[in-house]
Amino acid sequence: MEDACKRRTANLGGLPAWQEGGTVVNADQQFKADVLIKDGLITQVGPELEAEPGTRVIDAAGKFVMPGGIDPHTHLAMPFMGQVACDDFYSGHAAALAGGTTMHIDFALPAQHDLLVGWEQWKQKAEIAVMDYGFHMAITSWSDKVSHDMGVLAASGINSFKFFMAYKGALMVTDEQLLSGMRRCKELGALVQVHAENGDAVADGQQRTFDAGITGPEGHALSRPALLEGEATARAIRLSEFVNTPLYVVHVMSRDAMEEVARARQRGARVIGETVASAIAVDESRLWHPDFKIAAQFVMSPPIRGKEHGAAIKGALAGGLLQIVATDHAVFNSTQKALGRHDFRIIPNGVNGIEERLHVVWEEMVNSGRITPSHFVRITSTAVAQAFNIYPRKGVIAAGSDADVILLDPHASHVITAGSHHSAMDTNIYEGKHIKGKVVSTISRGRLVWHNGVLDVTPGAGRFIAMPTHGPLFDGLDKQDTAYLATYFPYGPTPVAREQPGSSPKDEL
Repeated sequence: MEDACKRRTANLGGLPAWQEGGTVVNADQQFKADVLIKDGLITQVGPELEAEPGTRVIDAAGKFVMPGGIDPHTHLAMPFMGQVACDDFYSGHAAALAGGTTMHIDFALPAQHDLLVGWEQWKQKAEIAVMDYGFHMAITSWSDKVSHDMGVLAASGINSFKFFMAYKGALMVTDEQLLSGMRRCKELGALVQVHAENGDAVADGQQRTFDAGITGPEGHALSRPALLEGEATARAIRLSEFVNTPLYVVHVMSRDAMEEVARARQRGARVIGETVASAIAVDESRLWHPDFKIAAQFVMSPPIRGKEHGAAIKGALAGGLLQIVATDHAVFNSTQKALGRHDFRIIPNGVNGIEERLHVVWEEMVNSGRITPSHFVRITSTAVAQAFNIYPRKGVIAAGSDADVILLDPHASHVITAGSHHSAMDTNIYEGKHIKGKVVSTISRGRLVWHNGVLDVTPGAGRFIAMPTHGPLFDGLDKQDTAYLATYFPYGPTPVAREQPGSSPKDEL
């Protein structure tokens, strides 16, 4: 909470830093090296480096030196379902830095379907930011103005647009609108993102569940089963293949959706599958808890699934079938959630994770032996930087990269609690979870902002990171477009040259 942030804040200083004696972990390798930082950048990485006088030495012996985490899926200060998410760009950033995340990409929403007005609102929200951030923009309608404004935003550093296939009557788009948006994204070199659930079926399921007398949080899971997530995921993928543009599926929560992503990648489709920390660390049984306050904490969409889905998602991450772990951090406190005490349909959707993500993934995936530390870096940082075209500026420990660096002590143990986290949220879905492995130091843009339990952040010190369009996912698409007709219609030149009536002597009487 914000008061907790203030109590733990101290001046840690912004001197050049030299991390000595640690093990550098990148997505492709790990090795013993020192890391020298100056003026917000990593200047040298190598053994036995010499630093200039006055450089602050940080002892990294026995620790992993990693690129800061990048969370590509957050909703700070978001108005939703009649409430406003209680973490803003100050408390949310403080929480992120304490958990080792040094950049996030937040979802801006249009205002009355106006993208540019929404963009201005989100820029104002971010004036109190304390670390690097970027933006996606949601598309909730379609018109010539929306198409034009997408171009304005793409030129301003937004290279991804999200389409909701759920939330009927609010954010949901039709297939026709989705197709139009996909084509415009392809023109701009921007990444299409989808929230994949069948919105019409979800609305029907919600009504039928409520009418059956199921009004509590368990109704949330029952009304939007995994097969509706799988159906929408498959539909979005097929439409993106039809347009021939890359697709990013956010918060894959089920085996059904994961398998659709895996099948698509197997046939060569350019699809990225993102899951979230809650999908691998908790399960839907908590929605049946007799204490409404506890059960309501776990309401998010798509819903947290059963243990069998979590196991499948962990396997998919380990095998590379899913590529990224985010959070969908959208927090509403217990008072806000209580508005839906008698109707699960109006419980504000969202869970925490921006502070806990790295620790939860480390515990569930590395400590279990499922993945290596390098793979951990890939799914929490490097793959995000690559997908959103900010690599190698972000996502790697290398000379010339931004000095977003964390030290993770694999031997330090701690317990996640709402009483110790830095979010403005008054509950925590990971309450009581024991973790072995802790981020003990976080450096953001060359400044030590989190060190041994002490936080040093300044509102307004954050920085917007413009993300260029036409990232690596778009390489070669023009060649595929050229080959499309020959590949799918191998019966001769297309269009077929046909004689018109009256052009042949045979047509004359």
